[in-house]
Order: sequence, then structure tokens, then C-alpha cells
Amino acid sequence: MSSENPRVSAFQSAVETKKLPLNKLVDKNSEQFSKDTAISEYFGCMTFGLSQMREKLPKEDYNHLLKTLDHGKKLPKETADAIALAIKEWSVTKGVTHFCHWFQPMTGTTAEKHDAFISIQHAHHSELKVIEKFTGSQLIQGEPDASSFPSGGMRSTFEARGYTAWDPSSPLFIVEEAYGRTLCIPTVFFGYHGQALDNKTPLLRSLEALSNSACEFLKLIGDVDVKKVQTTLGVEQEYFLVDKRLVALRPDLIMTGRTLIGSAAARGQQLEDHYFGSIPSRVKQYMQEVEFELYKLGVPVKTRHNEVAPSQFELAPIFEDLNIASDHNLLTMEVLKRTALKHELVCLLHEKPFAGVNGSGKHNNWSMANDKGENLLEPGTTPHQNLRFLACLAITLKAVHDHAAALRASIASPGNDHRLGANEAPPAIISAFLGSLLEDILNTIESGKTLKATDQQIIDLGVNKIPNVSKDYTDRNRTSPFAFTGNKFEFRAVGSSQNSAVPMAFLNAAVTASFKECSERLRELLKNKGRDEALMDLIRQIVKETKNIRFSGNGYSDEWKAEAKKRGLPILKNTPEALAVYKDKKAMQFLIDTRVFSAEELHSRHHIAVERYVKTLEIECITLLELAETYVVPALEKQIKITGDIDKLISAKTTIKAYDKRFKELDLIYGKVLTEIEEFQTLLTKSQAIQDEEKRMVNIAQSVIPASVKLRDACDLAEKVVADELWPLPKYREILLASSLS
Repeated sequence: MSSENPRVSAFQSAVETKKLPLNKLVDKNSEQFSKDTAISEYFGCMTFGLSQMREKLPKEDYNHLLKTLDHGKKLPKETADAIALAIKEWSVTKGVTHFCHWFQPMTGTTAEKHDAFISIQHAHHSELKVIEKFTGSQLIQGEPDASSFPSGGMRSTFEARGYTAWDPSSPLFIVEEAYGRTLCIPTVFFGYHGQALDNKTPLLRSLEALSNSACEFLKLIGDVDVKKVQTTLGVEQEYFLVDKRLVALRPDLIMTGRTLIGSAAARGQQLEDHYFGSIPSRVKQYMQEVEFELYKLGVPVKTRHNEVAPSQFELAPIFEDLNIASDHNLLTMEVLKRTALKHELVCLLHEKPFAGVNGSGKHNNWSMANDKGENLLEPGTTPHQNLRFLACLAITLKAVHDHAAALRASIASPGNDHRLGANEAPPAIISAFLGSLLEDILNTIESGKTLKATDQQIIDLGVNKIPNVSKDYTDRNRTSPFAFTGNKFEFRAVGSSQNSAVPMAFLNAAVTASFKECSERLRELLKNKGRDEALMDLIRQIVKETKNIRFSGNGYSDEWKAEAKKRGLPILKNTPEALAVYKDKKAMQFLIDTRVFSAEELHSRHHIAVERYVKTLEIECITLLELAETYVVPALEKQIKITGDIDKLISAKTTIKAYDKRFKELDLIYGKVLTEIEEFQTLLTKSQAIQDEEKRMVNIAQSVIPASVKLRDACDLAEKVVADELWPLPKYREILLASSLS
């Protein structure tokens, strides 16, 4: 190989990367925190939440804040100013110079506009004096220009006014950069007429709606003192790490976050040796710094490990309040990407960066708890708690059964289309997995029989003719998109790059609607029966009604697809089919009835999702054409020229015969690449001429994407026959192995 090949040079540099000195893990502005400091001593040191406010604020002001959080009371101006002063004083001692309202527009990422804490005071002779100042009004509300954020038609471009409003339930935090620190204030983002222009506002609405409907139901079954039901979330985040120098030589990774061409390496994940294997030294150092930064930000990261594919990894936090967990996951993604660059790495959060190996998901572990801290999806120590567990389990199953199509729409994206349904991720068909023992219990409830089991397996419900609940009642099924895993449901179908707020708002709304309906049905049953008997009857009804959504088998199999169709489950294999659900008023009405979204907001989100799909795929298509025309074709032409020149040196008949075969193969591949480029360009041009965006989206899925696959296949064939030193793009074997060799 020629050392002048940029690809080879980049790979050599990648594997020779020197480790960062250990003191890089030390917070330079807080020297008391060294690499040996216990996590508990600095955890949350860069956050300002309720515990800090309780410590810093006068008791009266703190109580006003609690009333705002618990009852939606308006925050008095004096209290807002007192909170702002405490925040400013704390921030300045931390070296903060600027603040921003940190919000979640419908771009899929976060947004922020920085303002300095400084204010001007006029002194004598027109001299200016600068002071640090931060007021309650600056804390509570901001007014960013909303014209350039997607609104889905809810406002015209000239109607630029948008507002951010502080979410006091999520802690403020400080982001550290090389040359300064910024205070970030989690906020909602809405339009002049109150329309939600972000992903946080519907999530907050869904949390309140679920709490209210769940409390109503729980009071009916005997929990008369319940005041609030909290939803909790733990987000497992998968990601890839690739050396930055290799990424710089891949226009597709730069432009789209995934490789648009690339032949599979001889060794990928088939030996199954990467999953839970020893973490490469360079990666482990990166993980340690990520964890150090996240601990300071109050993110309770618990687990780190190798994932299935080479260069794929995962981190997972301890469960938190859903709103905070959602914010923390967005923050985690930012820290993952920012820290990677310091280690000469790039963190890829795309659902499918590499063909032929596993893609990445974001498993959302969701549960509910009452204000006593009791998990509603976990059997307890009393018959009542166990009966309540069965009821909440059944209600959640009903939510998934009744609103499976909407839940599928909530996770639809171009990236997830590559992942869902492949032998690495849940299928695009929404179903729920409970495990064999819990399935036995529900089947027994349906039949009205009494379950027999050992004392170690069951918990006595203490109610006649009611089966006992198993203590160890679930296994794991990685092919299930919505699996029960002991005391929570794991929504495994969420894409790795997605904001969890979107599918969680849909799920909360679905469970809210289910609680509401079940409360009405239980009231009717209570007219003629005792409470426990009426509740058991309701559970039995729901178990029967939702039986089709429960599936314990192999979600990857063709048999399941046929079975799901027979059961009448929605089968929405790609994003265009899933997004069509937004136009089904009956399927989406529950989101309006629960007031999580307005009809206008749902329409806007459909419009934005369609637009994003079209733009994302067109960027990929244009990049693929560029790669084929300016990288693959020239490499083939160089190879053909060299092979043609050899013809003059050949004399042996056997060599001539082998040579003719090789040259013919080159010629065929070259012709195939040129033909596929031409056909793909024609189809793409026709697609871009379609004015109606929905029709263009469907055309891309049905016509352009299949053509792109053919072009990619031709390019990948070229990679296999072109001399290694002539191939300009880093290969899979280099990209996926570099970080583990350094």
C-alpha cells in the first residue's frame, strides 16, 4: 500500500492515537475534584434544582415555588426575582458568564440563545459601568425569534414571535466549554397564540393528564389518599464511536451520519465477541470522561458496556422522573458528541450508520409510581397492592392495544426505517411481551380458573377465585417492541437519535385514555358488585379484549407477520405508512381528548415529519450520487487503466484466460455503476419535480430508495475489485476497528 493514500494515513494515525493524560478528567475550575474523588462528592455540582433552592431561598419564596410546581399557581414577581438572584450568585461563583433558555424545537435537537449576565450602569461623564444582573423576568420568559424553527404551518414566517418559559420541575445546569461556562435554563417553547412549538410542552401535558386519570382510577379501587402518580423513565442509549480522521474522509458520514456505500468487512459481528466484551482502552477513557461530565450535571449514569456491533456501545442511567429523564437523555447525547471530539473520535447516534451490523436504539424503560413511592407495575406485599398491579398492567396493555398505530407513528423516522424489522431490533409491528409466567396468570384470569404454582413463584392475592401473582414472572424478548421487564415496560422500538419526549408523550396519552375508560367501566361494575370483585371482572374483560396485542414468540419471523395480520394489528413497515396515521382522526383523537395535543398541533407535526423525511432522504440521495460519480467511478477507471496496461505484458495462455475473466468482471461492474447512476439520477429528478410533499415522500419510499439500494450494491461490488491503494474511502474494517486498536 502507498503511504500517500489519505485513507491509509488516517487509519495509521487513528491506531497510533495517544491516550489523554488522566488530569483531563479533572474539573480545572474546581480543583478539589480529582479523578479519585468519590462520585457522591461532586454529583450534581453543576446543577441548580429544588434541593439547592430549598437551601438558598427564604422559606416563603421556596413555598411559593412548590405551589407553582404542585398546583400550577402563578409565581409572584418578588419570588421570581429572589430565585433569579440566588441562581445568578451561584452561577457567578461557578465562573458562568452567560445564560440561555434551553428548549426543544421540533428539529429533533435542542436550541439555545446565549445572553451575558452583564447590565450597564451609567457613571459620571458618560462612563459605563458593567454589573452582573439577572432578573425574575429573564428567568421565567424569553422571546427567541421563532420564524426559522419548524412550525408545520401553525405560523407564517412573518409571524416570528415565539416564547420560552422556564420549566421549574427540571434542574438548571451549567455547560462547560474550553473558554467559558453557560447556565442553561430548561424551558418550553410556544407560539404567540399558545401553540406548542416544541417537544417538551406536550410531554408536560401528558404527565399531568396521566396523573389525574390514574389518581381517579386508584381512588375508585381504594387508594383514596393518592394525590399524584409519577411516571418514571430510564433511557438506554446506544451509539457508535468512529475515529475523527476516518470520518473526515467519508462525505456520507459528514453529511448524513451514516455510510451510504461500503462493502461488509470479512469480520463484522458474526463471532459475537464484541457484546459485553472487554472495553477498548481508548473507549473506556472516553466513557470515563463522559461519566465525569454527566455526574457533575446530575445525570445518574449507572451502566456502560460494549454493544453487539463492532465500535458500538451503550450507557444507561438510573430511573428518574420522566420529564427530567427526557431532558437528561438530550443532555447525554450532547455530552457524548462533545466529549468524543476531545478524544479524536466522532459519536454517531444515527440508527443505522453501517450496513450489515446492528443499528442503534434508545430503549425507554417506562413505569408509574404513586406519591408514596410504590411502583404501580410491581406486585407488592398485600393482596390490594397485587390486585392494583394487575389492574395497572391490564390498563397499560389496553393503551398499547387501542393505540398501537399512533405509538408506531411516534417512532417513525428515516433512520429507524433501516433498523425496525431487521434481525437486530423490534419489528415495526407493535406488540407486547409479558413472559411465560405472567402470560399464564393472565390466561388463567381470562378462563376464571385458579392458578397453581409453588410458594416461591406466587404471591397470594387474598381474594377468593383470583389467581396468585408470580414473583418471578418475566423473561427477556429482544424481538418485542414493548416488553414487560419485571416492574416496567421497555419501549425498545425508539430510535437512538430520537427525542424520547415524543414517544413518551404518546404513550402517556394512550395510558391516560385507558385509565379514563376503565374508570367509567369500573363505576358501572361497582353498582352491582363489591370493589375487589368488580375490579377483577374489569381486569378479566381487558385481558380478553387485548389478547391480540400480546405476543411471546419471535418478532423477526415471517410467521409473526402473517399472524399479526390475522390478528388485525397495524402493520406499518416504513415512515410514510406510519405518518399516514396522523391523518386518521379516529386513531389520533385520544391525543386531543387528553389535551396532550391540539388538532392544529398534530397537523403541524405531521407536516414537519413529512418535510423532514423528504429533506433527509434527498440529502442522502444527492450525497450518494456524489460518492458514486466522484469517488467510485474514478477509482474504477484507474483500476481499468492499470488492468488494461497489463495486457501488453501477458503471454501465457492460461494467464490470458484468467486476465480476460478479470477484465470482463471489471467492465461489467463499471457498466453497472454507470447504468445505476443514470437510472438513479432520473428517478431522483422526477421525484424532486413532484410538488405535493406527501406524494413526493411516498415516491421516494417506493421508487427512489429501491434505486439507491441498487446503486449502493454496484458501488460495493466495485470496492471488492478495485486495488486497496486506489480505493479513496475508509473501509468498514478500518472504520469499525480503529478505536479498538488504539
